Amino acid sequence: MTEILIIDDDAQMRRLLIRILKSAGHHVREATNGAIGLKCFREERPALVVTDIFMPEKEGIETIRLLRQQAPDLPILAISGSGLKDYLNFAMQLGATAALSKPFSADQLLATVAQLVEGSPQLTR
Repeated sequence: MTEILIIDDDAQMRRLLIRILKSAGHHVREATNGAIGLKCFREERPALVVTDIFMPEKEGIETIRLLRQQAPDLPILAISGSGLKDYLNFAMQLGATAALSKPFSADQLLATVAQLVEGSPQLTR
């Protein structure tokens, strides 16, 4: 069972991600923003982090940068609205391992998570 941390301020999106990932057998924790997500990461050390880009408190780009400093090999999946591909590209440049534009399918999410957990090389959207 893979430990995954979801960081997203949208409660509906968190519930959807959690349901999809738990149905695939993963153990999932959640955080409502980057500041809480970083605290959860330090306490739990999940195998994978999925983070939104735009959030209050500490947004996703800064969260990715700080996660990468703390855990250079941590797989990080950046997610954001489909009109924000430039931000996802920037997230990849700053250390995200993969990125998905919303909306994405459950199959896309699970395939990307599987690749990240299995240690595939850096992915693109």
